[in-house]
Amino acid sequence: MEMQQFYYDNKIVNKFIYATIVFGVVGMLVGLLLATMYLFPNLTDGISWLSYGRLRPLHTNAVIFAFVGNAMFAGYYYSIQRLLKTRMYSDVMSNINFWGWQLIILAAAISLPLGYTTSKEYAELEWPIDIAIAVIWVVFGINMIMTILRRRERHLYVAIWFYIATFVTVAVLHIFNSLELPVNGLKSYSVYAGVQDALVQWWYGHNAVAFFLTTPFLGLMYYFMPKAANRPVYSYRLSIIHFWSLIFLYIWAGPHHLLYTSLPDWAQNLGVVFSVMLIAPSWGGMINGLLTLRGVWDKVRTDVVLKFFVIAITGYGMATFEGPMLSLKNVNAIAHFTDWIVAHVHVGALAWNGFMTFGIIYWLLPRLTKSELYSQKLANFHFWIGTLGIVMYALPMYVAGFVQAQMWKQFNPDGSLVYGNFLETVNQIMPMYAMRAIGGTMYLIGMLVMVYNAYKTVANGNAVEDELAEAPALAKIAPYRLKNEKFHGWLERKPIQLTILATIAILIGGVIQIVPTIVVKSNIPTISSVKPYTPLELEGRDLYIREGCVGCHSQMVRPFRSEVARYGEYSKSGEYVYDHPFLWGSKRTGPDLMRVGGKYNDNWHFNHMWDPQSTSSGSIMPGYKWLFDNKPANYSDIEKKMSVMQTLGVPYTDEEVKNAKVSIATQSAKIEENLKNDPDFVKSYEQSEKNAKAKGETFVPMKDREIVALIAYLQRLGTDIKVKETQK
Repeated sequence: MEMQQFYYDNKIVNKFIYATIVFGVVGMLVGLLLATMYLFPNLTDGISWLSYGRLRPLHTNAVIFAFVGNAMFAGYYYSIQRLLKTRMYSDVMSNINFWGWQLIILAAAISLPLGYTTSKEYAELEWPIDIAIAVIWVVFGINMIMTILRRRERHLYVAIWFYIATFVTVAVLHIFNSLELPVNGLKSYSVYAGVQDALVQWWYGHNAVAFFLTTPFLGLMYYFMPKAANRPVYSYRLSIIHFWSLIFLYIWAGPHHLLYTSLPDWAQNLGVVFSVMLIAPSWGGMINGLLTLRGVWDKVRTDVVLKFFVIAITGYGMATFEGPMLSLKNVNAIAHFTDWIVAHVHVGALAWNGFMTFGIIYWLLPRLTKSELYSQKLANFHFWIGTLGIVMYALPMYVAGFVQAQMWKQFNPDGSLVYGNFLETVNQIMPMYAMRAIGGTMYLIGMLVMVYNAYKTVANGNAVEDELAEAPALAKIAPYRLKNEKFHGWLERKPIQLTILATIAILIGGVIQIVPTIVVKSNIPTISSVKPYTPLELEGRDLYIREGCVGCHSQMVRPFRSEVARYGEYSKSGEYVYDHPFLWGSKRTGPDLMRVGGKYNDNWHFNHMWDPQSTSSGSIMPGYKWLFDNKPANYSDIEKKMSVMQTLGVPYTDEEVKNAKVSIATQSAKIEENLKNDPDFVKSYEQSEKNAKAKGETFVPMKDREIVALIAYLQRLGTDIKVKETQK
């Protein structure tokens, strides 16, 4: 058989590896800074772009899309070429994928700290960047599919199945969750509202974890684990069951993030059922990975790459057991909104994604540089300090989650809450936050050790950018060999048909859950007293989104005795019909705000936003002093914002849109008058006016500053169905 010579493109693999390392350090540094802010909330006092609310989405995006995303592409570009026995279809497209992805990351690193965000978990980037993501993802997909079509290997290995499913599903998720109407170049509103937006977001959010953090790394596991162990995959049959059951079941599980919320019960129950079923394929994959080491477990003692892989797959098994458990309603009632979820997420991220990435890098670098790893001792040190870092991070967060849940739900014999002040529950877990920061520091130290080890390995080696390889051309299969061929064997040599079937498998669950929620109006009963936000409240809501308040505060009172006693009447689906986007939140570092409107007077909110500790002793909330700056709030887009809302179905009249700025002036003047009921405010206000005039600056009345709009929004929350008496 005639052999054909060709070259593997290692340059693109190297680029993605270096980007993985750089952004891994950056993302983890931001994460450590955020962990430190829990201990020192005013660490970046007065610096808006370094505030917790703006940096939190930067951390999640940097770790998920920059660190894990680049690692995924590095593993893809290396393994695809070797599994298919061909160079990538287009070097140009490979480089467009690389540089386009890095520019997207750069755009995120600039826009998120500046407050340009949609607020949707793992999908915070605004619409121009969303379009760029879609374009670059399609470029990558075309390059991969064309490479598959020109392969020299007849059957597609299991890793390729996972790569294909990842490409298709991420494209579908991203496009449908990112449907939004632009207001301007950096501001948009989701086309979905309230309950519908929540369902679509967590259909995306859960499956972004599934198909960006899980399926691609399962594909990489199926390639790199056998390579590192020098053993075949334990079970080909199990890999088939694992793949198809996983991609079909995963897509249904999103609603388990919304249990006991205003989401219709039937959707919640579907999420629970399919989440519980998910444990079977998930553990099937874990077993297939670990049992690949049959007969070579002794190598794990000496091979640092296998050590990383074993802990990674074990972490995957733990996280995928915990996920279905957390989807059970009785468990979810305890864990949701607590730090238990933070622990759960980081076991998956730090162990599964992080350690798989480290193992792949340690395996690849010597082969890409034709050298030995610079230091096995340093790699082993990285493994042990990283493992201890995971334990030191996760265990305190589990404890914190249990403590929070129990304290939130305790009642006195007279029916009152034992811990009526939310801050009592926060102060109790501060030692856990300190331990979390220590664990994160240990994990980061391991990362920095890897940076040095990788640098020395590359410096001492000789990079082979175009690696010579040879393989026979793809030959036709003789008819007699096809007679007894089973369906999946046929499918493995038919990439187009495999892609179509995978697409159908992932679409079924999404269509059945989402379409009825949007089309059948009875799923979201209307409430006649619920009205659209006033122009000033709408501007305040956008400020709430800009500052990332949803990262610490929920707006969803669940139908529990403890929550109704603490926050007020439980939330109704009809209350959110004008919320583009929804702001239900996923964690309570601070109390729920669904019923905060009218609970405190305007002065309390004013002082609370300037110095939270002045109104709430022991608070770990930072101040938002830039909202008080002596500069006018920018309401220039308010008419456009309201027009976009009209298009989305919010019943603003043309007259209301036309008179939006008059409405703002009237409502803001009323809030300023309320603030003047406080003598301390008047004294400070008059002094700041004198200071401005002394400096020759134009003094901006308080009613024209951003803080007034935020107060207007906060005072509106929850008042459509129940107005509380103002506390003096």
